[in-house]
Amino acid sequence: MAGRDRGHPGLRLTAALAALVVVVDQVSKFWAVSALTGRPPIAVAGDLIRLRLTYNPGAAFSLAAGATWLLTLFTAAAAIAVGVVALRARSRAWTVTLGLLLGGAVTHLLDRLFRAPGPGRGHVVDFIDYFGLFIGNVADIALVVGAALAVLLNLRGVALTGGTDVPRTEPAAG
Repeated sequence: MAGRDRGHPGLRLTAALAALVVVVDQVSKFWAVSALTGRPPIAVAGDLIRLRLTYNPGAAFSLAAGATWLLTLFTAAAAIAVGVVALRARSRAWTVTLGLLLGGAVTHLLDRLFRAPGPGRGHVVDFIDYFGLFIGNVADIALVVGAALAVLLNLRGVALTGGTDVPRTEPAAG
């Protein structure tokens, strides 16, 4: 690469991973709607994991179900914010983390914009029932893993630009 900048490979990785999350999530939702509509839950791992189709107007655990349009705006803002941060990322760990977060946000935004009952009020397709406690989808998995990685990277001091953040030092008491 002697003196030549080949673009932003981290941004390409973030975009590719985000696109993969969107495709896998949307294909799995298409399958869930076609295969699970009108069916009772299907046990995958006993009562631990079942496949059960639901449409969620709210956020996690159906919070804010009456404010779907607000969730649509929030999701759009989150996707834009992650995209802006991704422009600065040079650390491979951060580009993977941001790709998971961006993919999860974008695919939920697509549901909000293009699914019934209408634009900005669309319900997210959920179909993976965990222990009977909550039901999610592939995008939720990407978001949870991405958020956990972000926390871990922050705790370890991994900078967006690669390497580690400079440790903060407190002035000596005296």
